[in-house]
Amino acid sequence: MPRTIDLKRLQDFFHPDDIAWKPIAVSKKTGKALAAAYVTNRAIMDRLDQVVGPENWRNEFVSGPEGGVLCGLSIRVVREDGTAEWVTKWDGAENTDVEPVKGGLSSSMRRAAVQWGIGRYLYDLPSQWVPIDERGRLTQVPTIPPAFRPARGDGGGSVPDDAASRREHTSASRKRRPDVDAYVMPRTS
Repeated sequence: MPRTIDLKRLQDFFHPDDIAWKPIAVSKKTGKALAAAYVTNRAIMDRLDQVVGPENWRNEFVSGPEGGVLCGLSIRVVREDGTAEWVTKWDGAENTDVEPVKGGLSSSMRRAAVQWGIGRYLYDLPSQWVPIDERGRLTQVPTIPPAFRPARGDGGGSVPDDAASRREHTSASRKRRPDVDAYVMPRTS
């Protein structure tokens, strides 16, 4: 009998160590950057291995528009009658300035994972402006509010039932923006 896979577990919160941050907008006036959170690809692969099993997922990369790359993330779904089917969800990204090929592959896989719900909750995190150095790199790690963390002792983290708390926290944080003179995308090279 095929094992039952609970695809909702793909949406579980990640441990903060599995979350990375990048600046997406910079205020020259305040010397701070708006930080965006993303799940590392290694954490995505670990989550897929844990939830569906290493033999029940695969990724595929193809060339995308304007030199970008598309990633298809497939999961083998077993029906009640025992037959299986590969279901693929696609997303893409441009190649990046630093390590263009690796960066494009990684970004497209992260985006395809979001199509399955992996790390999608990170889009609901409150906005955080953090100090940056002269090269535009974040000098401190933003904090992840408790409502967006795994339950205590749960390394892979289940999603708590406090969605209302997350919405309230997110909506309040979006109102608090520093006085920004300009948004400038930092150069990474």
